[in-house]
Amino acid sequence: MAKEYLLAVEDEEDILELVRFNLARNGYEVGTAATGEEALKSVGKRKPDLIILDLMLPGLDGIEVCRQLKSGSETADIPVVMLTARGEESDIVTGLEIGADDYITKPFSPRVLMARIKAVLRRRELEETTSEEDVLRVRDLVIHPGRHEVTLDGNTVELTYSEFRVLHFLARRPGWVFTRYQIVDAVHGEDYPVTERSVDVQIVGLRKKLGRAGKYIETVRGVGYRFTD
Repeated sequence: MAKEYLLAVEDEEDILELVRFNLARNGYEVGTAATGEEALKSVGKRKPDLIILDLMLPGLDGIEVCRQLKSGSETADIPVVMLTARGEESDIVTGLEIGADDYITKPFSPRVLMARIKAVLRRRELEETTSEEDVLRVRDLVIHPGRHEVTLDGNTVELTYSEFRVLHFLARRPGWVFTRYQIVDAVHGEDYPVTERSVDVQIVGLRKKLGRAGKYIETVRGVGYRFTD
């Protein structure tokens, strides 16, 4: 079985080596890049199974690199784990909105980094093996986990990876009420550094993209959210 190929993008040499060493020690094939431009060129030559992407990069920063990856048809499905010293809420929200799969702040534990990477790869593997029987249909809204696709009246609704996972999580259990932190834990894993406001921001964006189907996501005041048809 071929090794999974991961690309680490970091401009600080010592941190890049730390990430590279731990990835290699855990059995991954590793590519590296020190700038956003190098990262995009590397992806163009060989598509990685996952990218560890620093937010603060010289020239093209990590947010713009992620945005370009998620907007390209050939690269939109590449999981992105953001690695950054910036832990402000606005940065976390931005990362979620443009489709980052996870977000880890510096200084970080290599063990935590590896656990997060493995969790993201496992989630992607499960989604790729999802059968047609797992497709969710709510009136005119169709959610296909395997294809990472949502359609409304037959028209594709463009969602980020995180938005899709929030919608799928809620839609699998219609009528159940979930707190914001339950949603975060289910979508990103435990101890993900997200505040309640960032979850609200993501729900607002999700409702807007769903149009009239956005009403299926209800706010339960003082508790959280639920999906209802």
